[in-house]
Amino acid sequence: MKNGIIRFLLLGLVLFFTLSTGMTGVQAAPVSSKGSADLEKAEVFGDIDMTTSKQTTVIVELKEKSLAEAKEAGVNQTKSKLKNARSKAKNKAVKAVKNGKVKREYEQVFSGFSMKLPANEIPKLLAVDDVKAVYPNVTYKTDNIKEKDVTISEDAVSPQMDDSAPYIGANDAWDLGYTGKGVKVAVIDTGVEYNHPDLKKNFGQYKGYDFVDNDYDPKETPTGDPRGEATDHGTHVAGTVAANGTIKGVAPDATLLAYRVLGPGGSGTTENVIAGVERAVQDGADVMNLSLGNSLNNPDWATSTALDWAMSEGVVAVTSNGNSGPNGWTVGSPGTSREAISVGATQLPLNEYAVSFGSYSSAKVMGYDKEDDVKGLHNKEVELVDAGLGEEKDFEGKDLKGKVALVKRGSIAFVDKADNAKKAGAIGMVVYNNLSGEIEANVPGMSVPTIKLSLEDGEKLISAMKAGETKATFKLTVSKALGEQVADFSSRGPVMDTWMIKPDISAPGVNIVSTIPTHDPDSPYGYGSKQGTSMASPHIAGAVAVIKQAKPKWSVEQIKAAIMNTAVTLKDGDGEVYPHNAQGAGSARIMNAIKADSFVSPGSYSYGTFLKEKGNETKKKPLQLKINLPLGSHTRWNTHSTEAVFPHPAQAVL
Repeated sequence: MKNGIIRFLLLGLVLFFTLSTGMTGVQAAPVSSKGSADLEKAEVFGDIDMTTSKQTTVIVELKEKSLAEAKEAGVNQTKSKLKNARSKAKNKAVKAVKNGKVKREYEQVFSGFSMKLPANEIPKLLAVDDVKAVYPNVTYKTDNIKEKDVTISEDAVSPQMDDSAPYIGANDAWDLGYTGKGVKVAVIDTGVEYNHPDLKKNFGQYKGYDFVDNDYDPKETPTGDPRGEATDHGTHVAGTVAANGTIKGVAPDATLLAYRVLGPGGSGTTENVIAGVERAVQDGADVMNLSLGNSLNNPDWATSTALDWAMSEGVVAVTSNGNSGPNGWTVGSPGTSREAISVGATQLPLNEYAVSFGSYSSAKVMGYDKEDDVKGLHNKEVELVDAGLGEEKDFEGKDLKGKVALVKRGSIAFVDKADNAKKAGAIGMVVYNNLSGEIEANVPGMSVPTIKLSLEDGEKLISAMKAGETKATFKLTVSKALGEQVADFSSRGPVMDTWMIKPDISAPGVNIVSTIPTHDPDSPYGYGSKQGTSMASPHIAGAVAVIKQAKPKWSVEQIKAAIMNTAVTLKDGDGEVYPHNAQGAGSARIMNAIKADSFVSPGSYSYGTFLKEKGNETKKKPLQLKINLPLGSHTRWNTHSTEAVFPHPAQAVL
């Protein structure tokens, strides 16, 4: 483990300017709406228009400590005492504002309640002496890239189709008997189709709770709901964590609990997300996964705070980092949580191909990871079929079986064009630009091998086809072997105010095949491919479940440290190490964490800003070393200190 510790220390002692590719100096942080993380009086977090009388919902945090916060502080707190304090605060709030109504109440990992009131009454709410802070009831959405969703027929699925779980070492852990058995994982999401054959074994009689419809049946939104679109996201996430059937998740014997906090269309709000986190803690979850988020980069949003306290209660909270990359400062809440494990997304290793196609010099290959399909197209004479814009109607009445579709960019996403071509029987697709020049995008995960052309070459090809030249031969050769890559869409840190390095860890999140409901009564259970940090996060939640079974005496902090310390460092296509605010500690490897006999906690260090006007400024933080302890032994820590000294002016994250 010596190398693992050295790698950690290097991660912990790197100036922030190494976090941003190409930086030669210090990068200034965006301006935050808040000057300090410590509140002395009631304050509004976030942007709320308080000039209007329009009804809005806010999250009210009280000065009275939650059960988790009080326990951490060594303060005597009971549910009864907290309820009385909350009732007192509610009464004051209702009297202070006009037309105010208290909705959900919180006590476990967040002290307060949600309240609906006219926005211009919020200043009166802030004046209530029991109130610590007010947060907007922001919208949270699933952290997957929706246009990439692909439904896969059941006969095309096999246990080997999902490569990502074996890639991070799940199979090796299973061989040792570590399958997540006895570990409860809460899926806080859009609900779960718990009757799916691959998930039935993971659920007990108690399934969880539905905070959208307020009942004990936390299933996905079905088709026909007047409030919005049907969902399948939570089921996909649950399958990645623990499916145990045709597809196997990372921890196939883990027990699942479902909490539906995102409703129709995969959208929900802070008040339900916090309620889901609270309920998961109260129900005895060991791990919770939140593959959801918003674009708000701030550590003190109510949801992030709730996850921090859930961690203090011994529940390992795992959350997606967001899909707003590749720029820095794009991580969103709750990925901004100080304590939770925030997860970035990667793409598994693949070969990058070059193509030679007649006289069309702009021809390039889109991202595609099924090499057998590419090799099958190589040097094979195929027929091209013009399929317009690649919409479903453009394929009607046309024979595409064993042929290649030619489509023009526009109207629908590239991946949708490829899906439609595949459904029509095509073995490949050529897409040409609708504007002058080449297509810059290199979309990963197309469902058929895809060659892209410039507008000029596309129009030239169309003319040749009209003249009867409908045959083509593509010569495809490997141009570069790519290792595991950080996905471009994966959000980057650091976090506002704290300047924390985020994500903490990375995991596969591109083209992940898992369980979904089909919403077809004749065949209700299916499989689908999705991508996003939503798909990466449950890999880590499953990995934590496996590690927790293997190391039952490890604390939340030790599990997080072990999985970060033993991660594999990722490099980009040019061989350059990705900055820490892109990959975190690296890509997770389950067996490395299980076998760790030494590690350092916490997994990364952030020293915040250095703003002393003159001279040097010194900051110190403790670190703990756990060394050479066999499985089952009592934990012993050696505490040391890391020190950072900077001359003015400097802003850094170490």
